[in-house]
Amino acid sequence: MRAILFEAPRQIRLIDDMPRPEPGEGEVLVRCTHLGICGGNVGPYTGAGQWAETDWPAPPGWQGHESVGVIVESRNDAWPVGTHVLAQDKRISGFVEYIVPSPRSIFCLPEGVDDLGPFVLAQPMSTVLRALSATRPVIGECCAVVGQGPIGLMFTYLLKQFGASRVIAADTVPWRLEWSRRLGASDVIDASRYDTVEAVSELTEGKMVDLCIEAAHLGPALVDAALLPRQQGRLCVFGVSYNQRDAFPWNYTTNNETEIVITRGTGWMDYAPLAIDRLNDGWGELLDLVTPRLPWERAREGFEMYAYPAKHEGALKVVLDL
Repeated sequence: MRAILFEAPRQIRLIDDMPRPEPGEGEVLVRCTHLGICGGNVGPYTGAGQWAETDWPAPPGWQGHESVGVIVESRNDAWPVGTHVLAQDKRISGFVEYIVPSPRSIFCLPEGVDDLGPFVLAQPMSTVLRALSATRPVIGECCAVVGQGPIGLMFTYLLKQFGASRVIAADTVPWRLEWSRRLGASDVIDASRYDTVEAVSELTEGKMVDLCIEAAHLGPALVDAALLPRQQGRLCVFGVSYNQRDAFPWNYTTNNETEIVITRGTGWMDYAPLAIDRLNDGWGELLDLVTPRLPWERAREGFEMYAYPAKHEGALKVVLDL
């Protein structure tokens, strides 16, 4: 079967001779038709920070975890052959043509939809929903989102949908901020030109925000995010850092009595049915984040787009079509 082999930082090779996995009792085999590239794949791809210690080449399919496809073999009566699903490879090595997911990570996709590729977005959206469930209601609150990649843009949109009175979006990639406004941001900050903390202070007349979401992956963004909550405000740390040790303003944070919530991808499966349902009916405009769609043969270009967004205007949720 086809797979992506990560040979060295920024060096991948497409192979077509990887053995196809066999489903065990109670499992299914999914032929993938669409694979999402995630912000969490950028560090491994570039070999940045902790990923510099990777023993190359990495296993085929390394770190892939956003898959849409069709069941082609089943040893589970609940999942018949021909069912179109969102699924996650049980080895988290999903940049491959066929996967065997754990039964708990298989979810039916809507019937009657001509193009199911954009529903790859349901997996990361599930992680965003889980994070927001941990931050308490935001009705009437002033919120900020640091980082406006696909994850940050989903946070921006959903905070507005869930009743935030104001959502301030910040990013160092200026073209992303047009998307922030499109998806509900009240104010945007070009962090490549302006100090984010000073800008938020000015926008809020020194009151700062009730909740700040950190949705980037670089240390400076985490520091900025930690300085944005008001006294006894909340900070949600979501971004995947490249390093085991990042600087953090603990003195300020403890004096501010900031409540810190940390969430990551674990537990996304509890929110996947809601994500799929809402993307199909109600929050469908988020599917526009799935751009560009690239053929399998252009996989390296897709990773480059995700890793270096300032050089690839318009590239948000990159999806590979098999």
